[in-house]
Amino acid sequence: MTTSTTFARQKSQEQAPLPPLGLSPYIGPWTIDHASHLLRRGMFGPNYEQIKWSTEVGLTATIQKLFEEIPLPAPPVNPAYNGDNQVDIGDTWINARYSQGSLVDEMEYRERSLYGWTFGRMLEEGISIRETLTLFWHNHFPIQAILDPKYVYRYSNLLRSHAWGNFRELTKEITVDPSMLIYLNGKQNSGEEPNENYARELLELFTIGKGPQIGPGDYTNYTEEDVKQFARVLSGWRDYGFTTHDSDGDFGAEFYPSRHDNGTKVLSDRFNNEEIPNMGDQEYKRLIDIIFDQSEVAKFICRKLYRWFVFHEISPETESDVIIPMATSLIANDYEIRPTLISLLSSEHFFDAKFQGVMIKNPLEFMMSIYKNFDISISNVLDEKYYSWYRLYGFTELMQMTYYSVPQVAGWSAYYRSPLFYRDWINASTLPLRMNFSDTMINEGIFPFQANGPKMKVDVLAFITTIDNPNNPNAVIEEFARILFPKPLSQAKRDYLKAVLIPGLPDFEWTAEYGSYAADPENSQLANAVRTKLRTLLKTMLKMSEFYLN
Repeated sequence: MTTSTTFARQKSQEQAPLPPLGLSPYIGPWTIDHASHLLRRGMFGPNYEQIKWSTEVGLTATIQKLFEEIPLPAPPVNPAYNGDNQVDIGDTWINARYSQGSLVDEMEYRERSLYGWTFGRMLEEGISIRETLTLFWHNHFPIQAILDPKYVYRYSNLLRSHAWGNFRELTKEITVDPSMLIYLNGKQNSGEEPNENYARELLELFTIGKGPQIGPGDYTNYTEEDVKQFARVLSGWRDYGFTTHDSDGDFGAEFYPSRHDNGTKVLSDRFNNEEIPNMGDQEYKRLIDIIFDQSEVAKFICRKLYRWFVFHEISPETESDVIIPMATSLIANDYEIRPTLISLLSSEHFFDAKFQGVMIKNPLEFMMSIYKNFDISISNVLDEKYYSWYRLYGFTELMQMTYYSVPQVAGWSAYYRSPLFYRDWINASTLPLRMNFSDTMINEGIFPFQANGPKMKVDVLAFITTIDNPNNPNAVIEEFARILFPKPLSQAKRDYLKAVLIPGLPDFEWTAEYGSYAADPENSQLANAVRTKLRTLLKTMLKMSEFYLN
């Protein structure tokens, strides 16, 4: 069966009615399939050991681990660049100024350092939902083409530090974040020359949404006049320190009273005709508090969380039985994300079998699931490690998911564009790239940092030793499928894969061949024979549609 045919069938399955079970806690059996589902949705490619651990400890302990408070990661460093007079190799550059005459080179290495470091955070996340939520907020509050890596690092760590924290407070901080002030033209917004870009997106995409249109310039949740009034409130902020040469290297956001609209702003009846007097640099906070007084804000963000972690389709039943209870919980918890998200990920609804394996992995999930499941080795030498991480960044860029460069202010289309949603990740360009990447990692591997150095690749002989019964071809296929796929395979597909592993041969042929190799692993002839069969099997499995699903 071809991948495209199976995706077509998957599409028809996704469109079937999905009866929601509500947010009642899940109390059914806890199996490896349940553990796999939770960790695949909450992490970037959990490995087999992590899934088995979750199976042993149960749902409650797994949830606690996913949301465990952990320190923020150490910042990115200069891995190898000798030309930065401000930053020694091994030191961080996140607060360092740029040198006169070396700006372009210093920006370039710092950017590569940041991008590589970001991929390192996903690879080394452990059992934690924090990096997944950091990406969720990056999709929700996107930026693009911010050329100073110091700005982008600050933005990234803002999202990371608020991963499951308070949505209202994150909205306040992102409003005056230097990267956002550049991206949505907040720095150009003044009392004399208002710029409505951020005000519009704050309403339409970041907090409350339009709702159905009532009339010209009039939506259910706000009006065009509200956009104008919001822009007035938000005037007067500018970033400072962009690509600075100043000796202290300081950068951030600053309020300029002379650029602010000091008049009283009057909002529409959607916001209870609130009047906002001049409050200087505290005025934007008052505005965001007013927005969050509207219950629609909670429903709006809960729908986005649902589409990210459960499924794209939100039926009327899902709206009433899941989204509204989530929103009620969010408001009751003063917009703290953690309790509400825990209730969703611990619910009967989340563990309904119809939601398992129905989302297509985004490029980051796809690549991480290869690296983590196969425990691909990456050098611990500082410059080699950073360059290896940066190589991964280049591959996801080709697969149309560039971290720190979200293509639209609405986010990646896979999370909002109907009717394709997640299927948007797979097209005539990206599918061959995914297949080529998995083939390369199984076969020859890739040079991470130099043409004559060790390659990053799958060690198939090491991989098979991680399963319980490598001598039995049926057990090999069963356990490989459990590791790589989000749900059990049909018997027909098991039979197909066994024919790939031992075409037309009885089971004992594999048992004898693998047993001979295991007894004499230094025998290159025996090793090559087993290696070739395993590579053929794994290349086939990584091209099956099941591997593309989460």
